[in-house]
Amino acid sequence: MKVSEYNNIKEKIFKIQKMELKVRKIKIMAAGNIVVLNSTFAFQNGIYADYRIKLENTKKKKELIAIVDLTNEMLKPGEIGLFENVAKALDVEDGQKIYAQLVLRPQTLSFIKEKIEGKTLTADKIDQIIKDAMQNKLSDAELASFMTACYINGMSDEEIIGLTNTIVESGQTLKLNKKPIVDKHSIGGVAGNRTTMIIVPIVAAAGCYIPKTSSRAITSAAGTADTMEVLANVSLEIEEIEKQVRSINGCIVWGGAINLAAADDKLIKIRNPLSLDPKGVLLASILAKKKAVGARYCIIDIPVGRGVKIEDASEAKQLAGDFINLGKKLGIEIEALITNGEDPIGNGIGPALECKDVLEVLEGKGPHDLREKALIMAGKLLELAQKAKKGEGFALAESILNSKKALKKFQQIVQWQGGKKNISSKDVPVAKYKHTIYSTKTGRVSHLDNKLLARVARAAGAPSDKEAGIYLYCEKGDMISKGQPIMDIYSNSETKLSVAIKVLEEYGPVELEKVLLDSIR
Repeated sequence: MKVSEYNNIKEKIFKIQKMELKVRKIKIMAAGNIVVLNSTFAFQNGIYADYRIKLENTKKKKELIAIVDLTNEMLKPGEIGLFENVAKALDVEDGQKIYAQLVLRPQTLSFIKEKIEGKTLTADKIDQIIKDAMQNKLSDAELASFMTACYINGMSDEEIIGLTNTIVESGQTLKLNKKPIVDKHSIGGVAGNRTTMIIVPIVAAAGCYIPKTSSRAITSAAGTADTMEVLANVSLEIEEIEKQVRSINGCIVWGGAINLAAADDKLIKIRNPLSLDPKGVLLASILAKKKAVGARYCIIDIPVGRGVKIEDASEAKQLAGDFINLGKKLGIEIEALITNGEDPIGNGIGPALECKDVLEVLEGKGPHDLREKALIMAGKLLELAQKAKKGEGFALAESILNSKKALKKFQQIVQWQGGKKNISSKDVPVAKYKHTIYSTKTGRVSHLDNKLLARVARAAGAPSDKEAGIYLYCEKGDMISKGQPIMDIYSNSETKLSVAIKVLEEYGPVELEKVLLDSIR
């Protein structure tokens, strides 16, 4: 049966079995749109657990699809239990009457079963799955089954393109009417990797338009949005973003504050608990955000190495090829850079400390590795956008940085987004409690574990406490003497600071090679 024919049948079913129910609010937040009915009443009306019903608050002209759960004791016949999130979405009060209708089992469940069986789905079927998910016609478990099937069986290029376009269509899109529009993205996993906040002002100062929407931290100590929020407001409306980028060429905002590629947030919520990252969904997620802002040129940073998402160089090359090929089909010219992800970039780990690194680089100082990586990526982006000839992008990016044009552009972006005028690294506050970690032996630094360092910084309070985190005094290859400081841990809570110290002592994220392995006579 075609999707259109199925939808016609659903419309007919919507017109029957309309029930008036009395609301009983349940003071619990549920995961998804779940409601509760009296078991006897439900069975009499042909409704069973996991069935879908359409709810209507005619007074406020609001409706939603919910999944039914049942109880023998909590509710009387004719009553419906609404969890807090459902009651809020419907804008109803306790005791109010609402209407409910039985909804046909979504046809998309059969599409999900097809994917579980290893079949390739058409763009039309993928589109319907995502639309049903956005309307809460699919439970989290059913959507998780789709994600798992994509993870196990993979996705074809056609499926990825279909998913990308559906994600874009699920929300608003930026309409700048400017050229060239550029963007960048990092696969993530590297602590302190705040290149975005340096790249954006460089390419904006060069005449490109870069509406950068960034994420908050999930398991790391800081996301770009968390770091930028130390200095300015990152929750802007889409109209504000368009006005800002048209006026000063760039912005750095939190993507979650705007209805941009909205379906992606739904999929991320499903993927996160199991750290499930199907490659096809990952590609669609990233490419949809680039297409939604109108990007014509894009740089993708793929960190590789021990302790990051991708540890194998051949896997990174394959992913880079996928980005480039899919980008062509979507009208986006992409260059993927495979970078060393084994160690942190910069010295700071945590929003404020990473912010200091960024401002110091823009001021002409700062960590050399952060400066170098940002210049390489900015240079490649300038070449893609034809602002520099091939091989000359780095030099142009460096001249913009050295001339302080990038600093002035960054200060302009910060001020436009409500931050302090002429912001400098000296204006960035850090937490009041500090503990210095000293090396207990002499040796060469062989590894700094990104994940473990992030765990220590989070224990200290980051990213919710923006002033908390770690400041490193060493990097891979450095020779460290016994008693030499290797890092400071910052926190605004003495209790959290002590916990962070214990986490560091337990996991030991800094590894040293012994200078003398043995002495033989």
